[in-house]
Amino acid sequence: MRELATRERIEAFLAGLARAATEDTHVYLVGGATAVLVGWRQSTIDIDLAMRPESGALLRAIPELKERLHVNVELASPDQFIPVSPGWEGEDRSPVVSRLGRVTVHHYDFCAQALAKIERGHARDLADVQEMRARGLISPAEVRRRFREMEPEFYRFPAIDPPSFRRAVEEVFPP
Repeated sequence: MRELATRERIEAFLAGLARAATEDTHVYLVGGATAVLVGWRQSTIDIDLAMRPESGALLRAIPELKERLHVNVELASPDQFIPVSPGWEGEDRSPVVSRLGRVTVHHYDFCAQALAKIERGHARDLADVQEMRARGLISPAEVRRRFREMEPEFYRFPAIDPPSFRRAVEEVFPP
């Protein structure tokens, strides 16, 4: 049975990935993993992440780490659900959490995370967005600017209803 991913489990998981790394890889933490490491949650249901470049060695290590640590791991990130503006991988938008051997761990672009959470619209997601704002990780102006940048790309994501998404952003961050 899987258990909640605490800071200790997340850090053990990342250390395990680092031991398995055979090439330089950037791992981007998303959602609950970010919330736990930044400190506004004690645990999360799963560790969501993306990696660049995608590493066969790390992908092969994930099942064993999941079993040993009793955690859920998902390869999931905002760019799978919403258009994310170019440059999200840079350290100015995806800050470094740690460097573990050949693995550099980042928080995935906070604005992209916030927009994906707003688009999804779950109560916990919207609370996370408010925590990001309260902690100075995002600003309303920046989130609105990133939303405007992504609007021309909505056609690539048919699950998005552009008018509803715009209304949701304006409700969370009024113009």
